[in-house]
Amino acid sequence: MIEIIGPLANPGVKTRAASASATAAAGAGSATPTATGEKTTPLQKQLTERLQQAILTGRLPAGSLLPSSRMLAAEMGVSRNTVVIAYEHLAAVGYVVADKKGTRVSPLSSPSARGEARTPSAAPEVAYAARVEQFAATRTHVDNTLPLTPGTPALDRFPLTAWRRALERSMERALPLALGYGNPAGEPALRDAIAAHLRIARGVRCEGSQVVITEGAQEALNLCVRLLTNPGDVAWIEDPGYRGAKAAFNVGDLTVLPMPVDLEGIAVPSGAWRTDPPKLIYTSPAHQYPTGAVLSVARRLELIAQARRCGAWLIEDDYDGEFRHTGEPIASMQGLVEDAPVLYVGSFSKTMFPALRIGFVVLPRTIAAHTAVALQEMLRGGHRLEQLALAHFIDSGEFGRHLGRMRRLYRERQQALRDALTTHFASSQILGGNCGMHLTLRLPPRISDRTLAERALAARLNPRALSGFALQQRDETNGLVIGYGGTAAEQLVLAVRTLARLARE
Repeated sequence: MIEIIGPLANPGVKTRAASASATAAAGAGSATPTATGEKTTPLQKQLTERLQQAILTGRLPAGSLLPSSRMLAAEMGVSRNTVVIAYEHLAAVGYVVADKKGTRVSPLSSPSARGEARTPSAAPEVAYAARVEQFAATRTHVDNTLPLTPGTPALDRFPLTAWRRALERSMERALPLALGYGNPAGEPALRDAIAAHLRIARGVRCEGSQVVITEGAQEALNLCVRLLTNPGDVAWIEDPGYRGAKAAFNVGDLTVLPMPVDLEGIAVPSGAWRTDPPKLIYTSPAHQYPTGAVLSVARRLELIAQARRCGAWLIEDDYDGEFRHTGEPIASMQGLVEDAPVLYVGSFSKTMFPALRIGFVVLPRTIAAHTAVALQEMLRGGHRLEQLALAHFIDSGEFGRHLGRMRRLYRERQQALRDALTTHFASSQILGGNCGMHLTLRLPPRISDRTLAERALAARLNPRALSGFALQQRDETNGLVIGYGGTAAEQLVLAVRTLARLARE
């Protein structure tokens, strides 16, 4: 047996196993004994692992009768109890079977244990590679605190003191009950607080019972897909558009069709409703990401009417809708008509801070009453203390006051960025600006947006290439998405100057 599994490392004990050559041990797949005085792996664990490897690699074939515990202990130079414990563990996991005749190796389905060659067609990597290709990275993970990063709020202006008070209040009043599982749809207090805020600030027609709390907006999108579609269903997505929506649709194995975006938002071709009727449509009407377009009322009503005709559902992502810089806030599409086939999605990543990871989806009344069982199966509820703290933060007025301060701050920063871009990129078109925390700069074809974004990142700036948001590359998708939410006005001027220099080079 020692020739099959190799000797055990047991410094300080002179045994036949310990005197085996290091070369033979290496050939058997064993670990080299450590120097005297160093800690070694317990002998029973060493023996168990050696036997497992011998079985998995086929050196101990299925049906092989293992030596008795007394015989193997004598051969390995260890106590019988060490072998007994190793055999018991192998039997518990299923590597061996013990009966009156002894201990035998179990039949396993491992190709290497059966001596079979692995064929390329049987390799799981083939299917895996095809699956993950749907999620090809359009950007690398970088420091999102760098200047010009889109989607990053002014974290240094968040009212931490008020938030800490809200957390302490939730702990004082909710513990220890809040440490357990909660309602799968979220804490009722937060659902009611969100519904009340949305009715006033966003014109959403809803009650707390229609609100489902999720792990950010991405889980809300995933939930919409799981509730309303089957694999193969057609889904429309804005192009260029939010990459998270594309990822959610790919997870659901939907057939994703890009819909162009112009200055009035998503522009559905006239024949698409007939040739490629969708089951799900993603749109960000208040502030299209990344172009900043506002979906016109005419197109909103047309989308709702056509969706009703073909039995489709609209996902309204209210991206940056809270930060309107000119005029009155633009009301939601969901609230335009009664019982619109719209699922309203939002989060607190931009209005509060990204690490909070609390989002929500407002379900239409027609389906909200029928999802309780499904939500119970798909969700478990969590972040209860944070949810209760957020409910108090909203109800106390702290959330509204924070939004007001951020609107003023972002309005100033947006103007500073616009002035700098007008100065240094005079011939380029600037998109957006009436809402949100970013502007989009269209670049001439001679300048590659991806190359410029890479050079900017090397200079410690983090604008994103507009083409990275597009499914179909066109001249109109060559540009930069430039964030100003987390960048001070004076930094914006210097950063744009650096961008202009890199563009010239």
